[in-house]
Amino acid sequence: MSNVEGMTKLTTVAAKRNDRASRSLLRHSSFIRHSSLVLRHSAVAISFSLVLSLHGEPPPSAKDILASVRMIESKQQLDLKGQLRQNDIVIPFQLVQNGPVIRYSFTNPDEVLQLRLGENSSRLDVVSDAGTEKFAGSKLNERIRGTSVTYEDLAFKFLYWPTARVLGEETVRTRKCWKLQLRAPSNESQYSNVLLWIDKASGALMRMEGYDSNLQLAKRFEVVSAQKIEKRWFLKQMRIEELQPGTSHVQTRTYLEIKK
Repeated sequence: MSNVEGMTKLTTVAAKRNDRASRSLLRHSSFIRHSSLVLRHSAVAISFSLVLSLHGEPPPSAKDILASVRMIESKQQLDLKGQLRQNDIVIPFQLVQNGPVIRYSFTNPDEVLQLRLGENSSRLDVVSDAGTEKFAGSKLNERIRGTSVTYEDLAFKFLYWPTARVLGEETVRTRKCWKLQLRAPSNESQYSNVLLWIDKASGALMRMEGYDSNLQLAKRFEVVSAQKIEKRWFLKQMRIEELQPGTSHVQTRTYLEIKK
């Protein structure tokens, strides 16, 4: 075989290899495009967007982030013991969640509250022997058993506020978070604005700050620790601080604690 014939065969083999590689790359590219379309129409789209943002791509919208948080919250199946603790006061409760329905049961005196997380709003009900009745809106700002936590805080109303924007990214307790600002749709809430820090990887609420009508920081919620239950991570302790408006002075400090 001559050198010319040898070079011709080598060229032909190389061309075939390049053709196979090109077809493989096209199939791979098509798969990526298809996968991207699927991701954009599922909850995983948020996680996908979070990864892209690390490479200079635009962050997901506040609307998409909040929708993902609501979806994650509404998928839980829980039956746990918990307590609200403020100074020497300890208020035990049982938390039972079945998907979008969360039930808090207090004793001494007995009180059962049921929270339903809907697609467009949440609803807080009082459960009694007579049935289920919507919690009075006029009582949402009342404190739960004298603690810093109000019934409005328990109802997650702020997760449905329509006016929201992404302020950027910040780290809370080593976790990379989206920072969001939400504006109350009316003056019925105790807060005029709320800042949220949402874990980019898990969608968990890491910190919340509520501002009064004068835009002064009034209350701060922050996850202190988490725990693993049945191979999943859950809240272990959250600190709720009520501040004297216009100052950094903490007036009351309450802990929400979840036990296995």
